[in-house]
Amino acid sequence: MSDRLFEDDVVFLQRLLKSGGLYTDRIDGIWGPNTDAAVNAFETRSAQIAASLGTFDARTERSIRTLHLRAQEAARACITAIRAAGINARIISGTRTYAEQNVLYRKGRFGNPPPRVTNARGGQSNHNFGIAWDLGIFTQNGSYLGESPLYDEAGPVALAAGIIGLEWGGNWTGFVDRPHYQLGTGLSLSEVRERFENGQPYI
Repeated sequence: MSDRLFEDDVVFLQRLLKSGGLYTDRIDGIWGPNTDAAVNAFETRSAQIAASLGTFDARTERSIRTLHLRAQEAARACITAIRAAGINARIISGTRTYAEQNVLYRKGRFGNPPPRVTNARGGQSNHNFGIAWDLGIFTQNGSYLGESPLYDEAGPVALAAGIIGLEWGGNWTGFVDRPHYQLGTGLSLSEVRERFENGQPYI
């Protein structure tokens, strides 16, 4: 298949698949038959989740299908609840590799133009472990709303849907992140990172 998941960072891919119980070989950065089989299993299960819980626009689908399988279920339930409330939301960001996270971290820093979009380097965001996603809210004609009171409305709607483990960045203190949703793990970020990098389960 083309457009393989994280094909430019095979170590990252193997960590994600192994922590989800789909890849059982060594994390060696080599795309061999065992990695290929694990990716096929991941994609098959992702399609089953989509068939069961509903599909959405192309960008939302691309973002969701990068997530850990348990997070895919939560993200689909989340966007379903928000859209049922009449809010035209899409998921615009899912899992990021450490390298992708570092690119975002450099925005607004090191002489790059503002704004700063994240305080997290690679390995310091739950996006890096397949358990976080960001929403964008759009007008009915498809224009993106970077700022809108609808972000404040969407969070409580999602939390009221009874999605086990769901957390909303709008409830954070300090760096409030209203477009951000994630699955709680009961672990510290460093514990999640260590388990992810060793291919061990964390949710």
